[in-house]
Amino acid sequence: MRDFHLPGRSAVFATNGVCATSHPLAAKVAIDTLQAGGNAVDAALAGAFVLGIAEPQMCGIGGDCFVLLKPAGSEEILGLNGSGRSPAGYDAEAMRAKGHQTVPIRGIEPVTLPAAIDAFCRLSQDHGKLGLDRVLAPAIHYAEEGVPVAPRVAFDWADDAPALQGAARDHYLIAGKVPTVGQIFRAPAQAEVLRCIARAGRNGFYEGEVAEDMVSSLRALGGSHTLDDFAAVTTDYTTPIHGPYKGVDLYEHPPNGQGATAILMLNILSHFDLAAMEPFGTRRAHIEAEAAKLAYDARNRFIADPISRLDHMLAPETAARLAALIDPNRALAAAKPLTEAVHKDTIYITVVDRDRMAVSLIYSIFWGFGSGLASTKFGINFQNRGAGFTLERGHPNEAGPGKRPMHTIIPGMLKQNGRVTMPFGVMGGAYQPCGHARFVSNMVDYGLDPQEAIDAPRCFSGAEGMGVERGYSEKVRAELAAMGHEVSVAHEPIGGGQAILIGQDGLLVGASDPRKDGCALGY
Repeated sequence: MRDFHLPGRSAVFATNGVCATSHPLAAKVAIDTLQAGGNAVDAALAGAFVLGIAEPQMCGIGGDCFVLLKPAGSEEILGLNGSGRSPAGYDAEAMRAKGHQTVPIRGIEPVTLPAAIDAFCRLSQDHGKLGLDRVLAPAIHYAEEGVPVAPRVAFDWADDAPALQGAARDHYLIAGKVPTVGQIFRAPAQAEVLRCIARAGRNGFYEGEVAEDMVSSLRALGGSHTLDDFAAVTTDYTTPIHGPYKGVDLYEHPPNGQGATAILMLNILSHFDLAAMEPFGTRRAHIEAEAAKLAYDARNRFIADPISRLDHMLAPETAARLAALIDPNRALAAAKPLTEAVHKDTIYITVVDRDRMAVSLIYSIFWGFGSGLASTKFGINFQNRGAGFTLERGHPNEAGPGKRPMHTIIPGMLKQNGRVTMPFGVMGGAYQPCGHARFVSNMVDYGLDPQEAIDAPRCFSGAEGMGVERGYSEKVRAELAAMGHEVSVAHEPIGGGQAILIGQDGLLVGASDPRKDGCALGY
């Protein structure tokens, strides 16, 4: 239990339904949807569409998503891969000929096809109750009437606005300036797009005037994208992968997502007695950092569309060999990144309803404002997911036509004794596998409840050294530096997280990260 003398937030306890997400308006819309007779799919979609207006630097209808779904009355977990492919004209050789060693982060080169809308429409049709017109109504309202810019959103907007180019500046700045806290942001052109989707489903987005606006805008910017590319966008149901950690089973999406990295990290960490270490002391931070370097190196070698050597990556003997490489007193060199695309702009929403349908949904345009480009008429912000490809010849994740890039966004679910106990997600680009492993370890090794496990300080060793939050003491930072870590205090909080614990007694416990503007709500 938290110390009530100190700042903090309590978890949310309810029995009929809970939503946890990164913006309070989206959480409220999700609960309203449940109370109007919708199920967890309807509520998650309604909230996700609102998040595209409330946090447009993080996500939007020009992006991708991944979903894990537990149907009502079942302990099965379904996966839906809502990540888009590259256009048929995508050409790694042409990028190399321009002198690029990696796919550029911004501009036209990294723009892949947006698949989130196809996934949302498919979820609604296959598992929802209310229909797209009712699910989309709140987002249409907020797109027209506007949303007050929240504090964390304003912080990120100011950081990311320099990437905006051309039409994107017209649609995502107000009178040419970055919106400030409390200023009303409106997106009336996107309201028109949402109405098209409400009327015609996925065809209202991937065909007709909306698709024509996207294609003409992309081609004017030098893209190879065609109407045929957009019409051919599809999403796929998948079988989640999973791995055990001390009595808990972590479920993740199979590649092209990086969820296997989280499972490998926990496999490596299972070789150490983390529970005997201070939860936010030097030894645990060091061991976690070393496990992350090794797991991410495996990610960079193997995760692609299609996957290369997944069985090897998740084999117990692989984790044992990697764990043996960790020096308890000295830092390894950081894993060389697959690409330079390791940014942290994502939203996550989870909903559990009264029938215990559970949705774990993550939704993103990758970097802040994605490619920095938007369609001229409707202001659809184009994602830069192609930056997840490599230009290394012969690599399984080499950029090419009709391929899905390695993806950073990963929704999670936990099972215990065969029962789904928690949908959860930890946002933060490349940090996400490490965030999943830390969240699980916080609960399993240290007995923290979901809110405490989310609140706890974070650190992450990536390509730029070890970033730590200010929750780590100066003493710990100095000790880590003495072990060879390149320690710095992170410019922004490391990631964000949301979770809902599903109790056997019928209780739902929602947790939401104070690093974001959002909350958990229940009824």
